[in-house]
Amino acid sequence: MRKLRVAAALVIVFAEEAAAQDVTSGANVFKQCAICHAIGAGAQNKIGPELNGLDGRHSGSAVNYNYSDANKNSGIVWNETTFKQYIAKPQAMIPGTKMPFAGLKDPQQINDLWAYIAQFNANGGIKN
Repeated sequence: MRKLRVAAALVIVFAEEAAAQDVTSGANVFKQCAICHAIGAGAQNKIGPELNGLDGRHSGSAVNYNYSDANKNSGIVWNETTFKQYIAKPQAMIPGTKMPFAGLKDPQQINDLWAYIAQFNANGGIKN
């Protein structure tokens, strides 16, 4: 019985480690996004809006970006939960969004991507 408890504890530990967010891996996942989005110092809008300071930002509010009405009127405030829902199926969460991306399916990639994006403040610096 003791071996079973130890094995169960190890499974829990490994599951928690797998779900942990990894900024470095998130930077690699962001390469898929970088075709349309920029982040970090000097980021500018591209095909999609720049993503600095996304955590806590209202959807449709990046300066000088021409959003769809669906995005501007969605009422979403970006945080970990809303981002993870959106990036899995953008068109399902905001029907009519201009974002053509089909979505990320891998939960670990989604976790890592959020860790990477959430570290940037509105000026493109890394939050302390």
